[in-house]
Amino acid sequence: MTRHIYQCPLRWSDMDAFGHVNNVVFLRYLEEARIDFMFRLAPGDGSPSFSGGSVVARHEIDYVRPLVHRHEPVTVESWVTKIGAASLTIAYEIKDDEQVYVRASTVVVPFDLEAQRPRRITKEEKSYLQLYVDDSADGGSGALAA
Repeated sequence: MTRHIYQCPLRWSDMDAFGHVNNVVFLRYLEEARIDFMFRLAPGDGSPSFSGGSVVARHEIDYVRPLVHRHEPVTVESWVTKIGAASLTIAYEIKDDEQVYVRASTVVVPFDLEAQRPRRITKEEKSYLQLYVDDSADGGSGALAA
């Protein structure tokens, strides 16, 4: 199984009054990694795959330990745990070499922006997503399954 790796910088404004990254900010980190993941999967060469919109149907997040501001980025690993007809589930770990800070999952629904409704995952999209699938109960490292 291949995982998508995103190096996410921490910003001073990410901290809360307790001196650690605010819980809401972790959702932004997941969003940055997810967008990077989906755009890297886009095949280019004029293919319409992954060129439309998508919406988040669900987030699930476990905060494992606090993350304090630092100059080094954190790593966000992403992989696919489920591919349905019209949705997919992406699992994540936000971590560094020593520890995991967050385990999370997101249900993403492809969305037809012109028609303003959900759409099905195409065969081409499914073949790209399957390169990143780990459908084991814990995503291979204790991540949430959804």
